[in-house]
Amino acid sequence: MLRIDYANCLSSRVGDHGLEPDLLAPGSELHASAAALTRKLASTKGTGWERWRLLHEQPVRGQHVDAVESIVARCRGEFENMVVLGIGGSALGNIALQSALNPPTYNLLPRGLRPGPRMFVVDNVDPANFGAVLRFCETSEGGLKKTLFNVVSKSGETAETAAQFMVIRDMLKRAIGPNYKSNVVAITDPAKGTMRQICDAEGFATLPVPDGVGGRFSVLSPVGLFSASMCGIDINALLDGAAAMDTVCARHDLHQNPAAILATLLVTLGSRKGKTNHVLMPYANSLYLLADWYRQLWAESLGKKFDTAGNSVYAGFTPIKALGTTDQHSQVQLYREGPNDKVFGFVEVESFASTNPVVHGDVSIPTGLGVDAISYLEGKSMTTLLNAEKRATEYAMVESQRPNFTITLPTIDAEHVGQFIYLWEMVTAYAGLMLGIDAYDQPAVETGKIATFGLMGRAGFQKHKDAVDRTLTPTPHHWKS
Repeated sequence: MLRIDYANCLSSRVGDHGLEPDLLAPGSELHASAAALTRKLASTKGTGWERWRLLHEQPVRGQHVDAVESIVARCRGEFENMVVLGIGGSALGNIALQSALNPPTYNLLPRGLRPGPRMFVVDNVDPANFGAVLRFCETSEGGLKKTLFNVVSKSGETAETAAQFMVIRDMLKRAIGPNYKSNVVAITDPAKGTMRQICDAEGFATLPVPDGVGGRFSVLSPVGLFSASMCGIDINALLDGAAAMDTVCARHDLHQNPAAILATLLVTLGSRKGKTNHVLMPYANSLYLLADWYRQLWAESLGKKFDTAGNSVYAGFTPIKALGTTDQHSQVQLYREGPNDKVFGFVEVESFASTNPVVHGDVSIPTGLGVDAISYLEGKSMTTLLNAEKRATEYAMVESQRPNFTITLPTIDAEHVGQFIYLWEMVTAYAGLMLGIDAYDQPAVETGKIATFGLMGRAGFQKHKDAVDRTLTPTPHHWKS
């Protein structure tokens, strides 16, 4: 199980920039409030937009795993490349799982050492990036016939994913002919929407985006499980990890509930101590893209103008990603001597040992170089050095009275990654309640989507184009060489 050390968020370590331990003690207001929220979350589990909390439980789990593994069994060995088309919550979780649980050289490995096809996640409409991926698929062994496209869109109307899909559909039809439908697996609404209509008309294999599961909470649904399973990741272990974390996040004692304590610390430090920027800094390259996933979860869920009563509150915290040790040399100067407005979350890994034959796991530093200045490194392991760097940075932060906590993974495997994902989803659920906002909507995102429809000429959206043009009328206040 993951461990969390939050002593460095307390005043005993970082002075006035931390919380007094008495604030969290049994009988305190925060302790009682957390217990009340735990009871509330127990009563709403599986309802409304909290149906993501059922993804690891039967019968939902069995239905999803069976459906995913049925399509994976049909596709296994048939494709050299897999391209995931999606954006936001339809992409970030897929990328994070692949980065965390497969080696960074995965796409470079020969077929015999890869448990599945090469995987590319195209989460933008940057034409250079999209074009380069498509060109690679066209010219690699088997071409487009050996490329599987996984389209992830609940409605089918997200402009970015719709445009990508229209491009690949045309390419597949020209390259393969009428049988091109076998090269598409869509993850979409099971009953309605534009993509559902397209899938039914064209005969694509489909998996569900479950009702009541928003995009940023969907990684443990078929949205993330299909691409993970295609690339050899143990999806049952992911869900086992989520289930284990769910159990401990139901405890009423604040100090025994990791989600409640993290949410309490982060929200209270933000509201009472001005720590409104939250840095997540894994000391493992493979976990860095989980910090990308966390950024969407934390920003889109908590950044709200209105509370649930309709009052203007401008709630939220700014999530920031960093990488240890890399960003010790690029950001820590600011973090220690700049504005003291941040909480730092370190992620540490106890053991990098691996059973994967293409991964060395830990690496030992040889002896015998004979240079006194760096002889202290001889005979040490890279894990020892990495974790010493983390502990040294943790100490430096405490010296500068910068509150921080550490999440420790015993090792990086599917079960512990599942725990990590579910932990942060639950932290977000608690934080939303503490802030009094709806953690599951994203109204501010819609303005840009609707304006895009207007600018691209969608029928019925001309007034939105007109509004953009009026607001952004060219003025003399610009520079041009």
